[in-house]
Amino acid sequence: MDPLSQLLSGIRAEGSVVSHAVLQAPWTIRFADRAPLTMVTVLRGGGALVQSDGTCTPLVTGDTAIVRGPEAFHFADQPDSIGGPHTEYEIACFAADPDCAVEGLRGIHWGTDSDDATALVVGAYQTSTRRHERLVRTLPEVLVVADDTDMCPWMEAAAQEAVTHSAGSQAMMDRLLDWGLVCTLRSWFEQAGPDAPSWYRGLNDPVVAPALNAIHTRPGLPWTVASLAAESGISRALFAKRFSATMGRPPLTYLTECRMDEAEELLAATEFTVAQVAKSVGYADAFGFSAAFKRSRGLSPTAYRSAAA
Repeated sequence: MDPLSQLLSGIRAEGSVVSHAVLQAPWTIRFADRAPLTMVTVLRGGGALVQSDGTCTPLVTGDTAIVRGPEAFHFADQPDSIGGPHTEYEIACFAADPDCAVEGLRGIHWGTDSDDATALVVGAYQTSTRRHERLVRTLPEVLVVADDTDMCPWMEAAAQEAVTHSAGSQAMMDRLLDWGLVCTLRSWFEQAGPDAPSWYRGLNDPVVAPALNAIHTRPGLPWTVASLAAESGISRALFAKRFSATMGRPPLTYLTECRMDEAEELLAATEFTVAQVAKSVGYADAFGFSAAFKRSRGLSPTAYRSAAA
């Protein structure tokens, strides 16, 4: 499994969808769901994302924005609408919260569907693992990708289908939003170029990519620089130099980081013993693993598990 797929594996739009919002100016939407990631795709019209610090990001037809949580933010037809007369909507939290006016996120339809209205598809993403934290840390507070506007009519038709609550419509919309998140992140990472995370740059390097896939697919194997170089089909010295230059650290340092990330996940989300976790991530015994984990995370595996719980 490649690094991006692995990081996205715990992020899903399971029922957490405002699948179709059609709005006529002046209007504002307050996003208060505290989701780790929220995706807003403008199908028609446009507006401005306004963050809690007042930063404004304009969005036009075909744009998709991903907003990093958990801070609340607004989307409005224009920034001035927030302080003036307008129709106000709120997307509520996943869990009950006194600050949220509406409970849950489900497919709903707001306003009247006219040609001059702004139409949105919104996905708020919950998480089932800790892996998303490593992905979120690589993202800015708001990222925007301009998409092909030819896709908008098709996406709007899918959103309207979901609103009817016909058989399978919610599952269809959830999968559409999962697909949209992956496509948007891939496009943004491509546009970021040298500013993209090292693991993403490595996937585009023909020498580094095979070793990266090997590490992320089978972190528990007894990898050495020589065996990773063999995965890439080049000499040990050339591989070590190329990997370090692309990834910003030596191969075995990166391997240890990946093993510790996987160990965090296993300690927090499974009933594995420390010895079982150690074996799963490539350590011969619990003692050696515990020492490596404490050097990396500042806590013993047992203390980390207690804190995560």
